Amino acid sequence: MLSRLGELIWADWIWFPEGHGWADLTDHDGKVYPKPRDLWVTIPIALCFLVIRQIFERTVATPLASLLGVSDKQPPRAPPNPILESFFYSTSKNPTQSSIESLSKQTGCSVRQVQRWFRRRRNQDRPSKLKKFREASWRFTFYLLAFFAGLAALIDKPWLYDMKQMWEDFPKMPLLPSQYWYYVIELGFYVSLLFSVASDVKRKDFKEQIIHHVATISLISFSWLVNYIRAGTLIMLVHDSSDYLMESAKMFNYAGWRNTCNIIFTTFAAVFIFTRLIILPFWIIYTTWVYPLTLYAPFLGFYFFNGLMLVLQALHIFWAVLILRMVFKFLPGNHIVEDERSDKEETESEDEDAHPEQKEKYQNGHVQNGHTLLNNNHSKTD
Repeated sequence: MLSRLGELIWADWIWFPEGHGWADLTDHDGKVYPKPRDLWVTIPIALCFLVIRQIFERTVATPLASLLGVSDKQPPRAPPNPILESFFYSTSKNPTQSSIESLSKQTGCSVRQVQRWFRRRRNQDRPSKLKKFREASWRFTFYLLAFFAGLAALIDKPWLYDMKQMWEDFPKMPLLPSQYWYYVIELGFYVSLLFSVASDVKRKDFKEQIIHHVATISLISFSWLVNYIRAGTLIMLVHDSSDYLMESAKMFNYAGWRNTCNIIFTTFAAVFIFTRLIILPFWIIYTTWVYPLTLYAPFLGFYFFNGLMLVLQALHIFWAVLILRMVFKFLPGNHIVEDERSDKEETESEDEDAHPEQKEKYQNGHVQNGHTLLNNNHSKTD
């Protein structure tokens, strides 16, 4: 039964156009073709990336952070309080105003002291700027090297300039050594990102990032299996062309270099929109979705590949909206770019702004648990 199921899953008609099949990918006459077993090499490559990353962050990223003025300043710690700690873990890290007032009665602390405790407790769990900088510098380094490596591998290939040639002689297109290494290194890197996702900085688009990693790994792996190599290399090059700019903008943001960050981020936004919202859908996806129908009848593998492409394109539109929001924020007021996806550290004065109706109540002299609540003339260092 399992043998029959395997034959059905790997049937030629599912993954290839009519008249073609897995036999076309058999090595012959000195020509080498991609094989499923080649993908296993990406696992040790991913593990190597994890080790190299640790070495890089300690020996390169940390000294670079110090050079650029990125501090590892720790936020004030919340004092021990079993009642508040229990509520923080079991109920909510962001209690409602009614919950704050209830906790104030239980602990004998003022409402503002409870607010400050939760703010400091949340800040304790947030990654430091140094951690963010090291992560961004690692990704910047890889994406920059990957972009130029991909450009070197494709600069003399005709399908870079005439994308219709990615289907010439399909699927009997021999695998080039440059394509092999470009593929396994890129795939190994994305697998390493999936391995490290639990320890990396979690952003507001965490779920979208997971979907992106899974879709990217699936897309690269599938394009390898059925010899969509030419399309795959173009897709990877398009992605790498803007990612290193985003990571470098983050690095200068964490370092407080506002003008440099704004210039790089503006460049990133332009490159991202041009490559992800113009080149990818109107050139590459067109050539993988519309043009092949003039050559072959549609087949299941065709729909699967382009389905993954559409998932990535939907994520690009989602991120483009966030990018444009950030651009509109800093351009008029010349403010520093802040990553919309980041969980920003809260300052000591944010609680007063969070509940204006409570602030007014405090100013009128109301008393809570025997303590006269402070008005808005308090010091920010309280």
